[in-house]
Amino acid sequence: MRARVGRSYVLGMTDTAHTELEKSPPSSAWLRFFALAYDPFCWLGEIAGMRRLRNTVLSSAYGRVVEIGAGTGLNIARYPAGVDELVLMEPDPSMRHKLARRLHRYRHVARIVDAPAERIPLADASVDTVVSTLVLCTVNDPEQALREIARVLRPDGQLLFVEHVRARSRFLAACQDFMLQPWLRFAAGCRCNRPTVELMRACGFEVAADDAEWRGMPPIVRPLMVGRATR
Repeated sequence: MRARVGRSYVLGMTDTAHTELEKSPPSSAWLRFFALAYDPFCWLGEIAGMRRLRNTVLSSAYGRVVEIGAGTGLNIARYPAGVDELVLMEPDPSMRHKLARRLHRYRHVARIVDAPAERIPLADASVDTVVSTLVLCTVNDPEQALREIARVLRPDGQLLFVEHVRARSRFLAACQDFMLQPWLRFAAGCRCNRPTVELMRACGFEVAADDAEWRGMPPIVRPLMVGRATR
């Protein structure tokens, strides 16, 4: 398990990236291109192990499920039969377009919602499972997103996640810090150095997670944490 990190450090890491993104947000043209290029860009990482990680994590999903940042829909075909309802949240219109094209076989249980993770348009304690795969790195206000997740989860609910995180290696962490701004703009708001699991714990979640590696991808986003968080 990853060592705990001080709250002031965690907040500092997220606040700096958010400020820089506000100064120079990705253009709408780049976001459209990024949505088109996302699946090809991730192709090697998917066949090198990410598909297996998705399958492992999503096998525990059940009941009413909310996926934040559903993107192009790479998770859709991997949800188990125990899912009664699937709410796919995606705020980017270009991503939603690709997501809708993947959804045609699952419309009987799934629907797409235009909303960010910081504003989940569902009632308190109404969700069994929230899913986040490679999403919390892109959220502008991760603390607010985690508060929203906690709000909508039922008392016995769960957050299932696969997230790339700040590296344990000092050298790789320094590389993540150095590459933060160019990667932020290239990857449509992705913060390659975000200590996501520490943020979960700082927001009151109990986290059980394992280390993994996003093989086939740039080193600054290879360190992964895969697991389950509860309140």
